[in-house]
Amino acid sequence: MQADVQNVIVASSTPTSGQLMAKSFVSGPYHVEAVHGGAAALEKLSGGKYHLLVLDQWLPDLDVQDVFQTVRARFPEVAVAFHSETESALPRETTSPVAKSAQIPALPGMVGHSEAMSQVYRSVRLVAKRKTTALIEGESGTGKELIARAIHQLSPRAEKPFVVVNCAAIPESLLESELFGYVRGAFTGANQPSLGRIHAAHGGTLFLDEIGELPLSMQAKFLRFLQEGEVQRLGSPDVFRLDVRVIAATNANLQRKVADRQFREDLYYRLAIFPVELPALRDRNGDVALLAREFVSRLSREAQCAHKQLATEAIRVLESYLWPGNVRELQHAVERAFILAEDEHTLTPEHFSFLPKRLN
Repeated sequence: MQADVQNVIVASSTPTSGQLMAKSFVSGPYHVEAVHGGAAALEKLSGGKYHLLVLDQWLPDLDVQDVFQTVRARFPEVAVAFHSETESALPRETTSPVAKSAQIPALPGMVGHSEAMSQVYRSVRLVAKRKTTALIEGESGTGKELIARAIHQLSPRAEKPFVVVNCAAIPESLLESELFGYVRGAFTGANQPSLGRIHAAHGGTLFLDEIGELPLSMQAKFLRFLQEGEVQRLGSPDVFRLDVRVIAATNANLQRKVADRQFREDLYYRLAIFPVELPALRDRNGDVALLAREFVSRLSREAQCAHKQLATEAIRVLESYLWPGNVRELQHAVERAFILAEDEHTLTPEHFSFLPKRLN
């Protein structure tokens, strides 16, 4: 009996890369159509029945992650995968092109196919569909908020609010009222009532960034909310029962803070039911080039100019640097080099000469 034909679209950055991507499907029951750009891929999906969309690392017209999210929303039956730049990253025993592509995980807003990030993607998919509290740990600049947003977007709460609270950015004297809300006249200046950030996240997700900076005076009250799902506004006897999924993030060592009595042990274990540890950029083998190209692509679109390229030598420079500021530092460095390049079509090592000579 003949196997069912799988209809595949490959959306490429250039016609040449599209041809190369399509060639990987020469064996097996696949009907492959190569298109140039994200808009053409979306148009194809609107007009026919397809099983898989394979996206190139960048697209000339649309942001790759925007295309990914659009397909997820409009065509949920279509599988989406990213095309690998190197076949060596794929298991040798894998023969199906669909299986090869599907092994390269993708999350909304994320770029990178390293083994370290693949473990993160797997953890996110496992926890996203549940209400379980998650704790995202990692150095500054690794993309903890992006991971939190991906968990929310892949969860049943995706259409509900995603409320962000930076615990380090709000003065301790105001943090309780910001989180739990207040009634009119609860304190000087409380001229209008406020439901608070927790209440605003009802039905959705509350993301607490830099949770390690949550004052001890607030930790007991927040722990009670996590345990009971109830909040009481300042100045009011009324208690509200809320449905809120909590995701916290920190670049601090919370276990050390617990040992130093700067963080409640019971709150730590309540937050760390499902920890997700983000790797530093220096530990994401191969992802520096992918990220740098993605940033150049975005900058080109924002500047409404011809797509700039990264010279091979420039990639080597970027990969030789340790990136203590992680992805955020890389993004800023690429933006600076992009500006320095002016009207030049290619970013060269000279455009990154401002980087310190810190080698691996």
